[in-house]
Amino acid sequence: MPDIRSQDIGDAEIEYLDYPGDGPAVLMLHATGFQPWLWHPIARELAGSFHVIAPYFCDHRHSDPAEGGLSWLMLSDDLLKLVERLGIEKPALVGHSMGATVSSMAEARSGGFASRMVLIEPIFLPSAFYSMDIDVKQHPLAARARKRRSEWNSEVEAREYLRSKPLFEAWDGEMFELYIEYGMTRAGSGTLTLACRPEREAALFMGGRAQDPWLLLDRISCPVLLVEGGESENRQVVDIARAAGLIPHASVAVVEGAGHLVPMEKPRETLELIRRFLEIP
Repeated sequence: MPDIRSQDIGDAEIEYLDYPGDGPAVLMLHATGFQPWLWHPIARELAGSFHVIAPYFCDHRHSDPAEGGLSWLMLSDDLLKLVERLGIEKPALVGHSMGATVSSMAEARSGGFASRMVLIEPIFLPSAFYSMDIDVKQHPLAARARKRRSEWNSEVEAREYLRSKPLFEAWDGEMFELYIEYGMTRAGSGTLTLACRPEREAALFMGGRAQDPWLLLDRISCPVLLVEGGESENRQVVDIARAAGLIPHASVAVVEGAGHLVPMEKPRETLELIRRFLEIP
C-alpha cells in the first residue's frame, strides 16, 4: 500500500499517495470529485519501475462555486509547486478528465516541465463554453454535483444506491470497492458521507471555466498520448483529433467499450497503454 503524505506548497497543503520506486517520477491526477486512490490498481503496478505520486485536489483550498469555484489554472500552479517542493525533475504525468486538463495547462504554462504525458479523456470543451457568462445553477455539471446525494445510513445502503446508477454500471470491481473505502468518510453511527462534498465538486466544475485550454495546446512540447473511451459521451463535444493536431508530438488511443471513466472501467487496458507509452521494458 502507498504511504499517505502531505506537502506544504507555501499557501496550501496537498495530500498525496506515495508509491516508492527507483525509476523516474510519475504523477497521476484524478478526475473531478474523485480520489487518488482510484489510481491504486494502476499505480501499484507502476511502482518500483517508477516513483508514483498521486495528489488529491478537492479541498486543499477554500472555494465557493458561486464565486467562480476553484480555478484549474490555480490547480495547475499547485501542481507545479508540488513538483518543485518535492524536488522532482521532468516527471511523467498521467491525468484523467480534470486531471488531464490541469496537467496540460501546467505543461503548457511552465515552458516544459514534464517528460511526457498521458491525457485520458481531457476536458477540452468548445471554446465558446469558456467565454460564456454562467453561474453555478446554469452550469450543467456543477448544478448536478450540488444535487448529488452525499450521505447514506450504512455501507450496504451506499453500495445498493451507487450500483443502481448508470455511472457505476461498468466499473471494475476493485475500483468500485476503492471508491466505497476511500471515497467516503465514516461517522461513528455508521453514516457514510462523500469525501469530496457536493459543494466542493461543484466548485471544481466551475473552476474549469477559468482557461480555454485550446489556446495552450500548441505550447506543449513533450510527447503526449491522448486517450478516449470508445463509448464516451464526451466524444460528442471534445474533439480529440483536433487536440492531437495542435499538440506538436501527440498520438491518440481509443479504449473500446469504455465510457468517460476509462481508468475505472478498464484499468488493465489503461495500465498497458501507460506502460507502453512510458516505455517500461
